[in-house]
Amino acid sequence: MITGLYGSLLALFYIKLSFEIITVRKREKIGLGDGGNSQLTKAIRAHANFIEYTPFAVLLLFILEMQNFNGIAIHIAGVSFFLARVVHWQALKRENLRLRVIGMALTFLVLLALSIANLVLYIN
Repeated sequence: MITGLYGSLLALFYIKLSFEIITVRKREKIGLGDGGNSQLTKAIRAHANFIEYTPFAVLLLFILEMQNFNGIAIHIAGVSFFLARVVHWQALKRENLRLRVIGMALTFLVLLALSIANLVLYIN
């Protein structure tokens, strides 16, 4: 199952983002919130932003796959979404607005494409 591949890769990346928060919290002894620490703020936002968008992508991939949509197209969408989230994460770490825009634009593009594909299949 193709969606299982991308769901698993994204879950592993989510764990990585979680450990980045834990590492900063432990090092800076910050139990709750961001304690005014900019590095922790960036890690928290990368983590939160990831979980705000990822469930939609995985769900839309899964629905397409269950309808026997083109496997290559599902792979392209899965890889593109994963890369979009990595670019966005790097953008937040580096405080690079241009990369952040690219990461979010690609995220939205994949979600848009998946949504349209699902709507077209529903209509037909």
